[in-house]
Amino acid sequence: MRPPDNGKPPYVARVEKIESDSRNNVKVRVRWYYRPEESLGGRRQFHGAKELFLSDHYDVQSAQTIEGKCIVHSFKNYSKLENVGAEDYFCRFEYKAVTGAFTPDRVAVYCKCEMPYNPDDLMVQCEVCKDWYHPACVDMTIEEAKMLDHFVCFECTEDDAKRSQNGFHSSPVSD
Repeated sequence: MRPPDNGKPPYVARVEKIESDSRNNVKVRVRWYYRPEESLGGRRQFHGAKELFLSDHYDVQSAQTIEGKCIVHSFKNYSKLENVGAEDYFCRFEYKAVTGAFTPDRVAVYCKCEMPYNPDDLMVQCEVCKDWYHPACVDMTIEEAKMLDHFVCFECTEDDAKRSQNGFHSSPVSD
């Protein structure tokens, strides 16, 4: 929806109802999405560039303010998109505009830095423990991470070395 200031990105809302009055003025009842920077606490490192929060803020607007259509995907479906278009967004939280509370109030964290997943950031998965890591957190560049065929994190590599020193083998030994 068209923002009052042309320098700002369009507002995003879910149309709940469309009505016209006796003078054929078309109104839409909307439920607003908030961008991270519009919420209490603001944008955080793990928020994706296309992330929105579905709020409990409802409003009635003139249909004339509608600029176009976009798609707000679930976080899971957005993560599976092959190509993210300009009209694609995702939502993983509901947001209470008055209190600043989020639902869910917790999300899974990954990596040594214990941050929630940001679909804009590349991560690599350890083949042994199946944990996910940001390349920078495991002393690797993004370019190096993109070229990897296999990745084993430091902890799993260290554990394997300890098992070998103690006479335990990580794989069966053939005669």
